[in-house]
Order: sequence, then structure tokens, then C-alpha cells
Amino acid sequence: MTPNPIHGAPSLSPNPYWRLVQSNRNFRLLWAAQIVSLLGDWFNFIATAALIAQLSGSGLAIGALITVRMVAPFLVSPIAGVVADRFDRKWILIGSDVSRAVVVLGFLLVHEPAQVPFLYLLTALQLGLSGFFYPARTALLPSIVAPNEIGVANTLNAATWSVMLALGAGIGGLVSGLFGVYPAFILDSLTFLVSVLFLLPIRPSLRVPGTASAGAPRLGGVALFVEGLNYLRHRRLVLATVLHKAAVSLFISAGFQIVQIEIARDVFPMGEAGGISLGLMFAATGVGTGVGPILARRITGDSARLLSWAIVVGYALASLGLILTAPLGNFPAVVAAIFLRSLGGGIVWVFSTQLLLQVVPNRILGRVFGTEFGIFTLAGAFSAVITGWAVDTPLGLRGTTLWLGLLTLLPMVAWILVQRRLRQTIE
Repeated sequence: MTPNPIHGAPSLSPNPYWRLVQSNRNFRLLWAAQIVSLLGDWFNFIATAALIAQLSGSGLAIGALITVRMVAPFLVSPIAGVVADRFDRKWILIGSDVSRAVVVLGFLLVHEPAQVPFLYLLTALQLGLSGFFYPARTALLPSIVAPNEIGVANTLNAATWSVMLALGAGIGGLVSGLFGVYPAFILDSLTFLVSVLFLLPIRPSLRVPGTASAGAPRLGGVALFVEGLNYLRHRRLVLATVLHKAAVSLFISAGFQIVQIEIARDVFPMGEAGGISLGLMFAATGVGTGVGPILARRITGDSARLLSWAIVVGYALASLGLILTAPLGNFPAVVAAIFLRSLGGGIVWVFSTQLLLQVVPNRILGRVFGTEFGIFTLAGAFSAVITGWAVDTPLGLRGTTLWLGLLTLLPMVAWILVQRRLRQTIE
């Protein structure tokens, strides 16, 4: 029987989260950069969502915004993965941050409905640059932490994303609701520049990832991309693991962002353009995605078998949260159900990333995560279009949310069946 490329990974013994932050200067700097950058990101998202809801008043227009946010990084993902495996990953992060600091200031020029296409263009530029940032940052982890720290670092990064979602969305919603959306864009630009100040002193152990063994010819960009695809083609369970984020985007996150925007605007509006209620819902999402993996990891540790089981449980929790959201009975109940949805989605996201970090060679990590991010964003674009259309049909918010919940069970079943078909089970 073929050895399991996921379950055959060594069980790693993690260090406590705070010990990693205290003892590892490189990780501490990357973590600090992530904190300030994410704070601005969520300010920006809440502001642009509220702005387009205010200017257009259309669920389809909001769906188009989410689609642009997803399609832009998808288009750059083949290049981004190769770049992350060929050039210094630290400088890719810095270049992305500086460029985005300039781009987001352009949102200050959007004031009229006729300028909505310009808002889409700016969003495409910003998220296209983010498409270079994500695979480089994730692939940088093995160069700055020890093998037995990867699980801790990955979970802490995800928890930080979640905490900053909660804080950034909550504060961003409050600022947008009280003062309008434009101060959020200025703050977002400043956070990218602060992030650069933290990234500059980082000294990874692998300055430039290797793309070939010593003395071997250096592969061209197209050859590198093809090599990455072949790696996944010959490792089917690894490929299945790569597809988890696409499933999260398709059923749990991307389309549901439109549902939340519509709930904030039409069902439980608080603040200008529903900015406060939208911020609170995203804050619940942040808390859930942060708490879920941390609690689950106390049971799973770095055991690949238990991580795989936890992914199954994560899908089940996310499905239940979506189904409980559908009645839209009252705002506290909606927020609680959103928390449950994000609890499960966070487990799937974090643990699928950890499985990849444990088994994929460092020299090809950028391409694997670039491919993963590209598929994830394509799935999100499709979900946004369909969900944006569905909420404007007689199906409405309730029916759309209910169907998202039921469909979330499909990737859960598929994950179980794929492993058993390959005789690499989660037993």
C-alpha cells in the first residue's frame, strides 16, 4: 500500500504560543507585521462593502465586489507561486505592502455611483497585490521557525487573523458607522507602511528558496509552474488537502459575506449603511475562527490523523451554523450562529494549512500555496456571483443561507470518501 503522504507525516511536539513569540525574533516581527496589516485590511473591507452598498443598493453589485476581490488574486496566483519559490519571500511581502499602501488611498476619490467601476478597479489592484503576499508569507514560515514550531506558528497566525478580523471589523464598522467610510482608507494605508517597518529586520534562515539542487540548472518560470502542478497531480491526497480552502470559500465564507452585508443593510441595520451591525457580525466571525483551531488543537496536537478528523468536525459545525442563521429571527441569534459557522470554518482552514506545511518540501511551498490560493479565490468568485444573484431572487436571504448550510456537508463527505478510496483513511 502506498504510504500516506499526509498521515505519514511525523507527529510534531509543539511549544506554547507565547514562548514562540518570545524566543523567535523573526517570527515575532512577522507576527507584528501581520497584526497591523490585518487591522487595516478589515477596516478597508468593511468600508468598501458599506460604501458600495450605499452607492448601489444592489445585492448583485455587492456580489460583484466580492467577485473582484476573489478573481484578482486568482489571476496572479500562477505567477505569485513561482515568484514565492524563486525570489526572497521577505522582499515580496515588503513590495506588496508598499504597493498596497499607495493603491488604497485611491478609494478616497470614490464618492458617486458613477465611480463604482473605479472602486472595482482599485479593489482588483489591491487584491491582486495581496495574491503575491499570501503564498509568500505562508511559505516563509519554515524558514523562520523550527519544524516542531510549525503547528504552533500556523495556529497562532490564524488566530491572529481572527482576532484582527474581530477588532478590525468591529472598530472599522464603528468608525464607518459614526464617521463615514473614508477615514478607514487612510488608516489602511498607514498600516501597510507600519507592517513594512516590522518586516525589514527579518532574517530568514533561507534567504532565497532553492528551486533545484546544487549544481542543477535553474528552472524557468513556466517550468517551475508545471513542476508544481505535477507535484500535486502525483500526490492526490495532498491535492485534496489543497482543495479544502476552495470548499470553505465556496460554501462557508465568500458567498456568506454577501449575506452578512444584506443582513446589515436590510434586516438589522445599525449605523451608516449598516456599518455597525456588519462590523459586529464580522467580529463574531473573527472570534469563532480564532477560538476554533486553538481549542481543537488541544485535542489533535500535530497528529495528522486527528487533524483530518477535526476537519470533518469543522465542516459539520460550519453547516450547523449556517442552517441556524437562516431563520434571521433576531440579531443576537444571528451573531451566535455566525460564531458557530466560523468556528467550524476556522478549523478546516487552519488544519488543512498545517497538513500541507508538515509534508510539502520548502522549495515548492510557494507554488503549492499559490495554487491553493488561486483555486480558493476562483471558488470564492463563483460563490459570490451565485449568492449575489440568489439573494435578489424569491429564494431570498433565508433560502440562500439555508442552502449554503446544506451544501457545506458535501466537502465533508467528499473528504472522507477520497481518503478511503485511496486507502488512506482517517481511522
